[in-house]
Amino acid sequence: MDVIGAGFGRTGTRSLKAALELLGFGPCYHMATVIAEPHRVGQWLEVGEGRPADWDTIFAGHRSAADFPASAYWRELAACYPQAKIVLTVRDPGRWYASARETIFRRPIEEGTPKPWWRRLVTRLIAWRVPDFALLPRMLHATVYDRLFDGRVADRDHCLEVFRRHVEEVRTTIPADRLLVFECEEGWEPLCRFLGVPVPDVPFPQANERAAFHAKRPGRALRLIVRGR
Repeated sequence: MDVIGAGFGRTGTRSLKAALELLGFGPCYHMATVIAEPHRVGQWLEVGEGRPADWDTIFAGHRSAADFPASAYWRELAACYPQAKIVLTVRDPGRWYASARETIFRRPIEEGTPKPWWRRLVTRLIAWRVPDFALLPRMLHATVYDRLFDGRVADRDHCLEVFRRHVEEVRTTIPADRLLVFECEEGWEPLCRFLGVPVPDVPFPQANERAAFHAKRPGRALRLIVRGR
């Protein structure tokens, strides 16, 4: 592992993934990797529920990692891969929470509320066709929602405090020469300088805006049902 992303989801982690892969630090492990390969859900569930983590097996074939659930274990990964550089993606905390609430926090916030029949049907079909993927909500609670946010993702003030504390803990824990605190709006220069690579002659990736996140969900559900295990 050469680069570890310590930033929370919705801080530009999808853009960072694309950037790292363009710079030759790919494949980059991301939540998208878990979604695309549902057998990985069980690996993270074991980690979240306290079983020993075999990081080399989890990240086999990957040169970098970004986004949840990996970033929730930045301390463990930084210790396991002491030569890896750490990139902490950040953004305005209020904007981060607004984005997270409408995307990655939406499902746990809506838990327990009545759902339309078609959503219940889709959930059952996915559970039948892809049992590993059906464990995703449980895994996310164990590795992210409960572990980092005490199950209080609907509490804006609490989440903002967690976000700010996380940024400060990474800043004070990781040596300055090993850490880049990075906003994707800064573009290629600080990232390339930190990683010691040339600046590519292409625009910095801008990926996974809020509307795009929601647009992907129906197609993802259909692919899971059709593809199955």
